[in-house]
Amino acid sequence: MKLLLVSANRERTPYPVFPLGLAFLARPLQEAGHLLSVLDLCFESEPVSTLKERLSSDNPDAVIISLRNLDNVTWPGAKSYLSELTELVAVCKGRIPVIVGGSGFSLMPVEILSACNADFGLLGEGEEVLPELLDCLSKKLEPSILPGVLLPDINSFIPQQLVRDIKSPDRTLFNVARYLEEGGMANLQTKRGCPFSCSYCTYPLLEGRKIRLRPVDDIIIEIRSLIQDYGVDYLYFVDDIFNYPVEFAEQLCKKMIQEDVVINWSAFINPDFITPALLEIMQRAGCDAVEFGTDSGSPAILKTLSKSFTVEQVRTASLLCKNAGLDFAHYIIFGGPGETEETVLDSFRLMDELEPTAVIAMTGVRIYPGTTLHRTALEEGIVTKDTDLLTPFFYLAPAIKERLSELVTEQAMLRKTWIVPGLEINISDAMLEALRMFKVRGPLWKLLKRLGRSRISPMK
Repeated sequence: MKLLLVSANRERTPYPVFPLGLAFLARPLQEAGHLLSVLDLCFESEPVSTLKERLSSDNPDAVIISLRNLDNVTWPGAKSYLSELTELVAVCKGRIPVIVGGSGFSLMPVEILSACNADFGLLGEGEEVLPELLDCLSKKLEPSILPGVLLPDINSFIPQQLVRDIKSPDRTLFNVARYLEEGGMANLQTKRGCPFSCSYCTYPLLEGRKIRLRPVDDIIIEIRSLIQDYGVDYLYFVDDIFNYPVEFAEQLCKKMIQEDVVINWSAFINPDFITPALLEIMQRAGCDAVEFGTDSGSPAILKTLSKSFTVEQVRTASLLCKNAGLDFAHYIIFGGPGETEETVLDSFRLMDELEPTAVIAMTGVRIYPGTTLHRTALEEGIVTKDTDLLTPFFYLAPAIKERLSELVTEQAMLRKTWIVPGLEINISDAMLEALRMFKVRGPLWKLLKRLGRSRISPMK
């Protein structure tokens, strides 16, 4: 079949993100004998008209639309992408079969399929089941027997089947150079699955709780290809947690050193699994920055968010980074269960003590079905079973709800290294566009130490 793969993501803040999910799909689809073309809408100003043109010029037999995110997960400036998806489906509907999938779709597949009116939905990882679905369509067989495949008006489906053998993504059909130029890095995934239980997190729902590791040799080959074939000079490891399992992180870094793979990179790490030895080998392998999903400086809030580490472990990990001369950022989420004015101030005080390169803070915690946070919100009456979670809905602790924006703004504006996207503190679309003119490599937050005390006024 002739297939048109469409990446629906058009969000470019803080970076345009390469459509890695579709790149993972490309190889098995080609191996199954399908002819592929790609439409990446990230850089298109007129996505609907562009899609119409491609349908006419490519004349595909089916369209696969990938929804990376359902919304921007930002309060109070929440923005849903569902209407954009619905418009894309409407362009194709009735002409050829439309299949919708992706991580954003998989968060609420039944509801999204009903809302966008696509012909089929694909829950979870598609490398193995999508070729089977297309084979069913070509042979006019019943596709509802396949795991993770959804049909309109049918609320039941066989649970998704996790991919057993994760192959390398195929980037040949995509504009890697554009993402490097405007995003400052290339993304790479070494594993899937998350065994941790953060109350708001959807990773275990999307990828399972069992970690599935890619072969280290395959990862090295992929890195070499990015460097040699695409001119990539900076990597971001998109794993939920790079440094777990510790043994795997060490093995990968040692292999990069042994194979003389020279490239700088950064990753998200857990403070509970960082040691001086691991940090040293990460730096030798090219790591020049790390990010911590710390969430709070309050022991009580870490507990209600079900984090796997303590405030003391956050201190220890931060000190290791500082002593090693490694740039590091902490991500904070304000407003979760039990949050009060005092626990908010606990987070500011801890960050003052640790002096990270940057602090990126979000206000409000997006509620997704199936998470512990959703169950908590139901028990507290913040949501009901009838609440429409397709529309961005955020948990805001009752004790701090009315004061949260004001308090975070007051405190963050006193500190030059804090970035609060939802309140537009030290960040704006115009600022990000200007920074991209300097061909920055790696996370933009690393620039804060060079920008001095310049401020971006918060939203009014």
